[in-house]
Amino acid sequence: MPNKEHLRHLVRDNLSNIVDSMNRYLSGSNVSNLKAVLNRIGRGQQLPHWYDGLANSGTFPNLDGKTIGSVLEMILIATLEVGLFQKEKLKFRINPARGVDLPDLDLGIKTPSENFCTSEPFFSAYERIIGSEHDCVALLTDYQDAKKKPPLRVQIIKYRYLTKSQIADFNICALARRFRDGLIKENEARAKKFFRFLAFVNQSDWRAKRIIRMLQVMDKEDAIRNVISESRSHFQKTNQTRVKKQNEPLPEDELKAIEDIRSVSPLHIAILDAADNWVIDTHKDFARMPNDNEWSRLRSGPLDGQIGMSFALQWRYNFGRIFNANGADEDEGG
Repeated sequence: MPNKEHLRHLVRDNLSNIVDSMNRYLSGSNVSNLKAVLNRIGRGQQLPHWYDGLANSGTFPNLDGKTIGSVLEMILIATLEVGLFQKEKLKFRINPARGVDLPDLDLGIKTPSENFCTSEPFFSAYERIIGSEHDCVALLTDYQDAKKKPPLRVQIIKYRYLTKSQIADFNICALARRFRDGLIKENEARAKKFFRFLAFVNQSDWRAKRIIRMLQVMDKEDAIRNVISESRSHFQKTNQTRVKKQNEPLPEDELKAIEDIRSVSPLHIAILDAADNWVIDTHKDFARMPNDNEWSRLRSGPLDGQIGMSFALQWRYNFGRIFNANGADEDEGG
């Protein structure tokens, strides 16, 4: 097997042609070219149940979004084998236990549709800042629209190659990158707490969102004080809305935690302490500090995340930003 990095570069540099070929196969054109590969990588080394429909009419049965993702993975592998890497006669594996879709390339495959989101297993909260362990190909499909117009026909409408560090949260990385060097130079322990907050923050939480707003202006004391000053009215409006929706109002302690910041000097340290208190209050022992490998990548990595990421039991990736969806880069969840 040739060098994996070299193979990934070939995929990246030829992605346009690869996607064009995939779309032709997805339209039912010359699908028989893929038959041997699909048979080999199919479950039980049998052709997948959707093969005949695709080969005969360019259509799929009524498949859910997750299954369409698996279909695209198989068609991508087959396209690579019969196209880009035909002369090398390479044979690729798919979706093994090690957790990367194409282990022979160390390459992941993401297949969002027009809702721009996918979910993936959660390993470390710091992935939100430092990124994944491997590069990925993001293939945006028209599945959401296509499923409303049976029989199901699917096309890839946009695509991007993302390096491993780019598979991280755009807004959080921008904030981390902006203040990283100064905080590390000032106090490394405090810098670690800053990164821990960014890794674990839930931006649907009222107090956490106010802290994020203050961190964004951490180098401007007047701006910090403005955020604190407007917090009481924002808190009251938030509680009015919550009560109307028959939700429990936020406790006064949430507002007090924000307003107490202005009594500590310097203000940027008070904000970092408030951020750390939020992590401890919210996540308890779950929110660990970065390990040595994560800390090394936080210190020296590019922090160039390009997508939206939030987490619960799994990562929720939002690819709206890289595919130019207005407003789709908002971190709605965590």
